[in-house]
Amino acid sequence: MRAVRITAFGAPPEVVDLPDPTPPVGGVVVRVEATGLCASDRFAWAGHDGDVTLPQVPGHELVGHVVATGAGVTRFRAGDRVTTPFVCGCGACPDCRAGRAQVCPHQQQPGFTHDGSFAELVALHHADHNLVPVPDDADAAGAALLGCRVATAHRALVGRGGLASGERVLVLGAGGVGLAAVLIASALGAEAVVADPSPVARDRAVGLGAVAAVDTADGPDAVREAVGEGGARLAVEAAGRADALDLGVRSLRRQGTLVQVGLLTREPVVPVPLMIAHELTVTGSHGMAAADYPELMALVADGRLDPGRLVTRRAGLDALAGALAAAPEPGGILVGLP
Repeated sequence: MRAVRITAFGAPPEVVDLPDPTPPVGGVVVRVEATGLCASDRFAWAGHDGDVTLPQVPGHELVGHVVATGAGVTRFRAGDRVTTPFVCGCGACPDCRAGRAQVCPHQQQPGFTHDGSFAELVALHHADHNLVPVPDDADAAGAALLGCRVATAHRALVGRGGLASGERVLVLGAGGVGLAAVLIASALGAEAVVADPSPVARDRAVGLGAVAAVDTADGPDAVREAVGEGGARLAVEAAGRADALDLGVRSLRRQGTLVQVGLLTREPVVPVPLMIAHELTVTGSHGMAAADYPELMALVADGRLDPGRLVTRRAGLDALAGALAAAPEPGGILVGLP
């Protein structure tokens, strides 16, 4: 099979021919229809993820058809169209049994702990617990994004943030997760205010339904004014920047909550005195377990949420390899079609 492979952190990836994977016990091999390029793929390529051992095939957002099953798989068979959360839980530990596979201590992640989906074929583990069926008529490029950025945004907003219809949420960062959060907020009857330093990314957010977009350089007063009601009850940091986290905390109303999603390359400085005085909450969110997908898939099925609107470019594996090592396009979402 053809695949994108990283052989040195920070070096240009290669497109190479590799042996076809075989299904692990309890797992499957999926023929990839489409795979998204996520910010965390660049994070790993740069050497910031300790789980990555080189050489490695990146990629964790995918949709495709099962072509082979391993021993013990009972819920899926060849021909099934599926996606998977980027966190594949073991299915047996207390967290997985409670539906919390996203924090499974034995988790595996395609593209990080083993070869991923920037390839024609990808092996996935513990299939019965991690695969999510995808309708045959769903657009492949949009469906691929359900594996990470769309599911991550949904859980941050709903599962961790408790977003309600009629609310206004602050989204820090108009990248993949942030733009997905804009779509999901609208689908749920809420509104999103976006803060990002890039005018191109801010325009993209407004085009997808954000009610306002603020330059982060304008500071917390401008952000609170855009959100109204004294600041945000809920903010989602999706940029992975220490300054965005600080801005988000300072833009909360009293007893507000910030959900941290973005990966940081250094430890941030958090304004703890303000957190104490205003009884603020900062909490993390790490993807979404397969058990929580039905609510998200229902939004897609009834047409309220179209993840395909996020896609700005569709290309092949060669373009994926080049884009992985390039500076990201503000507001742009690249999906590879092997």
